[in-house]
Amino acid sequence: MASTALLLSLVAAAPSATAGQPASGALQRDFASAAARYGVPQSVLLGVSYLQSRWDTHGGAPSAGGGYGPMHLTDAVTALAEAAPPSPSAGDARGDSSRTVTTLARKAPPEVSRLPARLRTLDRAARLTGLSAGALRQSPAANVRGGAALLAAAQKDLGKPLSEDPADWYGAVARFSGADDAATAAVYADEVYAVIRGGEHRTTDSGQRVALPAAPAVAPATGQLAGLGLRTPATGPVECPATVACEWIPAPYEEFGEDGYGNHDKAGRPASEAIDTIVLHATEETWDRALQLVQDPTYVSWNYTVRSSDGHIAQHVAAKDVAWHAGNWYTNSKSLGVEQEGFMAAPDAWYTEAMYRTSARLVKYLAGKYDIPLDRQHILAHDNVPGTTTSTIAGMHADPGPFWDWAHFFQLLGKPFTATARAGSGVVTIRPDYASNQPAYTGCVSAGEACAPHGSGDVLLHTAPSEDAPLVKDVGLHPGGEDSTADINDMGARASTGQQYAVAGTERDWTAIWYLGQKAWFRNPAARPAAVNSRGSVVTPRAGLAEVPVYGRAYPEASAYPSDIPVQAVSALPYKLLAGQRYVVGGRVPGEYLYAPTFETSGHRVVRGKEMYYEIQFGHRVAYVKASDVRLAAPGR
Repeated sequence: MASTALLLSLVAAAPSATAGQPASGALQRDFASAAARYGVPQSVLLGVSYLQSRWDTHGGAPSAGGGYGPMHLTDAVTALAEAAPPSPSAGDARGDSSRTVTTLARKAPPEVSRLPARLRTLDRAARLTGLSAGALRQSPAANVRGGAALLAAAQKDLGKPLSEDPADWYGAVARFSGADDAATAAVYADEVYAVIRGGEHRTTDSGQRVALPAAPAVAPATGQLAGLGLRTPATGPVECPATVACEWIPAPYEEFGEDGYGNHDKAGRPASEAIDTIVLHATEETWDRALQLVQDPTYVSWNYTVRSSDGHIAQHVAAKDVAWHAGNWYTNSKSLGVEQEGFMAAPDAWYTEAMYRTSARLVKYLAGKYDIPLDRQHILAHDNVPGTTTSTIAGMHADPGPFWDWAHFFQLLGKPFTATARAGSGVVTIRPDYASNQPAYTGCVSAGEACAPHGSGDVLLHTAPSEDAPLVKDVGLHPGGEDSTADINDMGARASTGQQYAVAGTERDWTAIWYLGQKAWFRNPAARPAAVNSRGSVVTPRAGLAEVPVYGRAYPEASAYPSDIPVQAVSALPYKLLAGQRYVVGGRVPGEYLYAPTFETSGHRVVRGKEMYYEIQFGHRVAYVKASDVRLAAPGR
């Protein structure tokens, strides 16, 4: 999907997140002042702000949900979405040559004219405080005042006193969420109070040191949601943890035209095909438009969507069925797809903490239910999914991109990326400091244009230990032999937080890893490391082989197919794993193929072969090699 032009232009016009930074204690004082001015307990104000933004200001740029500043005050103008609707991606979004999906075009969705009144909080904050909309967007102090005024007004509207006890503010906190259903409002408020009880402290994106002391005894009374007038979310066969708000908004399983159907497959998983992967996406659309798309039978599908403003979750496709979300049928048939409201190429269109938290709760629940390891070989980004064949590599997606904070996300999963081995282990896990790691990307607003400086979880990879050296090549993305670029959509020379690679060399402040069949260097100084030493299994070509082929899917050998199922080609990608090189193993899997070319499900079957494969971290994207071509080796170089 293409990102919304209006949001991109607003983000581009905003100042950088580090511009004009105030003294490091100013924001803490702003919270204290606003809390006192409007009679809101400071812990409530800090807790709400943390769940919205983690107290970051983002330089006055709007979030993916149209919210500004530490309090995420939402503005109707950011939801106009006046850009033309995105075009479908080239190629077969289903990713299976046994059934050609001719066109997944769709009708243009209706224009989204204005945010509903409950989400136009910036306008209301302006009326309550007398401050201008511009000040509320750009001044952190004004923004915090606006948030405090909204909380106080909500408390009064509910007929509650401006109590000094944080426990008395549960209803006002729930209303601040902007949620339109009781379950989401309650989950939001519960998360805020979890923050208050546990406490938090951090240095923000503008260098502000903010702290919320833990208050473990704060326990809101039940029944405080009465009077909010919230709807009951749509019920259905949702598969979500009890700690999130989740509703059933189904994708259609319909026939249309001649031999056409969409937008997912009935599959009977997990009995017939094990789920072993979760793929995270960015919608590249607002919440409303994403829901319109997934309910269009001529478009693609995914299993879940997570809303930016409050972390609300909608499920569209049951886990037992196969959504068309990854562009690789092998991945689709073994994975669940989670779309998060956001825009890959808009670094300051930030993801809220509410969304990070509920998305992490969902992923952790699904991983536990289907026995999926919580690592970057099994919790993939869409930009980690390989092309199925050489011809599909260029059309693979790049979301959620380098601005998704994998380190924070895995911290929320309870699986932080920390060193698990001593220096010289031979394997590293990529782990730069997100806030200070700011590669010079291009193409965020238009091709070739520099992106605004922004924290990133990715590192760029060079052909030699020097910032002046060219980026490493990707012969799949650039078959003409051109160097990779720092364009936001070019994944050819990029390693992401949590990904593991075998070390190929070290020199001064630089580390080399084996990557796409070559040495790839990234700056990794001891004083500010971009990776941590790790344990890991690696493979290398077996004795006597100078090179082995690499695949984008692990399909069975030809002899495994019954006579009535067409044999699927085991097609190698244009890369080679060369003798002497090592690549970290994510798992060992049998060759499998889900045959499901028709709307009628009676002929759907799983073909399993005897050929075994290793999933490896080969480049930015994962890949597969035949177990018969490689051997497990010591990770040391």
